[in-house]
Amino acid sequence: MDVRIKTALISVSDKTGVVDFAKKLSRMDVRIISTGGTAAVLSGEGIDVISVDSVTGFPEMMDGRVKTLHPRIHGGLLALRDKPDHVNALKEHQIDPIDLVCVNLYPFEKTIAKSDATFEEAIENIDIGGPSMVRSAAKNHKYVTVVTSPEQYDCVIEEMRSNNGAVNADLREDLARVAFGLTASYDSAIAAYLNRCSDTRYPERVTISFTKNQDLRYGENPHQSGAFYQSPSTIEVSVGSAHLLHGGTAISFNNLMDSNAAFELVKEFAEPAAVVVKHMNPCGCAVDEDVRVAYEKAYLGDVVSAFGGIVALNRNVDEDLAMMIMESYNRFGKAHGASGFFAEVIIAPRFEPKAVEVIRTLKAWGQRVRLLETGPINRAGLNANEYDIRCLVGGLLLQDRDLVGWEPELLSFPTKKRPTDAQMEDLRIAWITSKHVKSNTITLVQDRRLVGVGAGQMNRVESGLIAMQHAGSLAEGAAMGSDAFFPFPDNVENAAKHGIACIVQPGGSKKDDEVIKAADALGIAMIFTGKRHFKH
Repeated sequence: MDVRIKTALISVSDKTGVVDFAKKLSRMDVRIISTGGTAAVLSGEGIDVISVDSVTGFPEMMDGRVKTLHPRIHGGLLALRDKPDHVNALKEHQIDPIDLVCVNLYPFEKTIAKSDATFEEAIENIDIGGPSMVRSAAKNHKYVTVVTSPEQYDCVIEEMRSNNGAVNADLREDLARVAFGLTASYDSAIAAYLNRCSDTRYPERVTISFTKNQDLRYGENPHQSGAFYQSPSTIEVSVGSAHLLHGGTAISFNNLMDSNAAFELVKEFAEPAAVVVKHMNPCGCAVDEDVRVAYEKAYLGDVVSAFGGIVALNRNVDEDLAMMIMESYNRFGKAHGASGFFAEVIIAPRFEPKAVEVIRTLKAWGQRVRLLETGPINRAGLNANEYDIRCLVGGLLLQDRDLVGWEPELLSFPTKKRPTDAQMEDLRIAWITSKHVKSNTITLVQDRRLVGVGAGQMNRVESGLIAMQHAGSLAEGAAMGSDAFFPFPDNVENAAKHGIACIVQPGGSKKDDEVIKAADALGIAMIFTGKRHFKH
């Protein structure tokens, strides 16, 4: 059923495009009712507006807290026009039906995002009348069109122009669906804020609000559908807030997962760093005073696995670095057993225009690589309030994010032999890297470069053997990192056989004494961090 729009109520906080929208409605002989600030803007543009207080018979009061909460507003929105009792009630109480509501809500999330926002300011930016009108209109979408975003203005006007001033049932239903999503998201943001204010980390009910960014070609596999949703309130530099530069093929579910894994690791380092990730695990990671050297070292960590991987950098990409990445196979890979190279995604704080041109034109695969630009990395801007969310069938697991890095003041040195300064630097990188590898994890680092990784094995011994086989001769003198404690001395014994010089691990095993004894007997320096980094 089509419903002709005769009366519209417009009350918006975000006034983008509202004057043009109202003018187009007015030209189609739509009567416009409006509230305080919106009415003033529309009247100032020469649009005939009926004030809400002239409809309700009551002035706006209590600093605008009460203005639209009145039967002459909500009766006009909620009346079922095919039900005689409702129609008679409208006539008896002199209530005019309202056919369209255009409302967007007080900017609560923008308000609380301000560093100097007070609790009182946040409370005053909780909209009451707006969500009430949206919900009334959406509930009665059989007769009422509810518009909640400037992005919807054009489609409503186009529909009215093509349909003699009416809006069809399918569009009304779709707009109502979006409206209820908006009010749910709005209430979710308020509840989350109040939970934070009361130090309630895990409340009785959790509603987590995200905004759709884009549909994806498919999920992890082609038979699965997928979409990317963005946190509307995040201020942390991340893949979620990154800008996808034009060019390249559409980004995929797996691209985003791997890009997040790569960027979260490269963010750990203050010095220039580069990471290469394949299937959620780093196959290359290195730091250096020069980001170009760091990239070369990271790529050489595993030239075979780097094929089709994700490249993450914590420094801007200039023309020289872009050239190096695009020429990786010819410059380094061919001599180290690579059969080719291309990157699915390159993610960095910024790409200089000449760098983008090099990437797009130097190699054929440059046309398809996705470039994610994040903006400057600020380690102080990490969002500790955000949940780490894991999905189960039928439920969610919530936990704090693992933001623990290298904590020198908490280290203990249980072995007779202590690491050298250079070894401490390698141990730092091995420990940080192990945090970003699937458990059970063993990492090997030599000269600030990841040279061996054992990931996701059912026992730690297997992970160690894989890492040492991967490193080959580079295991000699390397630093070993383990994401969790050694339950037995076997990993230490295997490490000694491959010439590993030092180990970092959490400690805390019942058999720590045996592990320490083995390290002392084998001349291996070992340090304990006191914390583990399981990653399931």
